[in-house]
Amino acid sequence: MNVKKITQFGMLIGVAFILSYIENMIPFYIGIYGVKLGLANIVTVLVLYRFGGREALQISILRVLLVSFTFGNLYSLSYSLAGSLLSGIVMVTLMKTKKFSTVGISIAGGVAHNIGQLIVAMIVLEMKELLYYGGVLIISGSITGFFIGIAAKTTLSKWKN
Repeated sequence: MNVKKITQFGMLIGVAFILSYIENMIPFYIGIYGVKLGLANIVTVLVLYRFGGREALQISILRVLLVSFTFGNLYSLSYSLAGSLLSGIVMVTLMKTKKFSTVGISIAGGVAHNIGQLIVAMIVLEMKELLYYGGVLIISGSITGFFIGIAAKTTLSKWKN
């Protein structure tokens, strides 16, 4: 990795961390536990398109570790890591097909993130009944993924080499 790329990655991780901090400060609660805006995922989508899948996964994992150690605990780490990994894998896979738009990939990532967290919750709480909560999380992941995708698409169109 060259110095320019290392510097860009450091800045992108910093932006993702700040967006996570801002999201933690915003009193966003719509009455459904676990629904979040996912602002830092804008950075993941940007990195996916600008640098590639491996780099997007690396940035996402580093952000999750930093945020969890700063604001969270072991449980938040496990939930966030599962969601980020599944989301990243789904987005990278869909991007390779070249059949989905930035917004479509972001929506799939948002849904996959919520499904990853739901799987961890079902394992940790030993409650397969939580699967019924999946519909709500799929809808919320689609909505937030749509807006994250729009923000990423707009940013990518303005980002010069």
